[in-house]
Amino acid sequence: MLEIKNLTCGYDSGFLLKDINLKVEKGELTGIIGPNGSGKTTLLRAITRVIGPQKGEILLEKENIERFSFKELAKKIAVVSQNSVADFMTVEEFVLLGRIPHRRRLQFLETKVDERIAQEAMALTGTIQLKERFIGDLSCGERQLVVIARALAQEPRLLLLDEPTSHLDIAHQVKILDLIKKLNKNGLTVIIVLHELNLASQYCDRLILFNNGFIYKAGPPQKVLTYEIIEEVYKTVVLVKENPISSKPYVFLVSEEERQKKGGA
Repeated sequence: MLEIKNLTCGYDSGFLLKDINLKVEKGELTGIIGPNGSGKTTLLRAITRVIGPQKGEILLEKENIERFSFKELAKKIAVVSQNSVADFMTVEEFVLLGRIPHRRRLQFLETKVDERIAQEAMALTGTIQLKERFIGDLSCGERQLVVIARALAQEPRLLLLDEPTSHLDIAHQVKILDLIKKLNKNGLTVIIVLHELNLASQYCDRLILFNNGFIYKAGPPQKVLTYEIIEEVYKTVVLVKENPISSKPYVFLVSEEERQKKGGA
């Protein structure tokens, strides 16, 4: 689905992703993790051509993304980012924005097909009962589901999500990620940026750990989320045990007080 070859890109501030090589197979759910400022969101911006490569290339289904117009790219890739909601729109109006890449030249109104696909996206995300409400009246969890519905209305082959569970309580985090897992099981390829390591461990097939603009480690959660790797990259003490239900790694934080008790014991 996606192949990144020797990618170097970044900003005028001087931060760079450096020599990134990465393959994402069709139907995979890949998690991007790493400390703040390590390059996670920068990678998504490069995949969507918000920033261009200084070196290397990004291939989508074996075609260089530079060959696609932004409209063509939006038919293939949908993005769920933070702060992307217009409070003054109704839910239905907002979800219908996902159909814009599919509009024909000089088409200004939605077709019956557009309306049907938007309805299906809202039904799939459990937001159809909200369609006449204004975005500004929704809770954070409801807003995030609506943003995902708009992305699904694009009918993408690849879904990118940038911290979709931030600022949500645990119930909404699980609801959002259960939905993403369901979409993935139905064939959608997903790349998701997550801060919460235990959520990444539970839901992702494979993790890509970034640190200082490089890929530090890639592989299944069991290979990436070891206490040695986490302590080296995040500079904090942790304990990693096996989740008794999923057999995935589970990361326990160790407070300074507990470390001092242990050191003095």
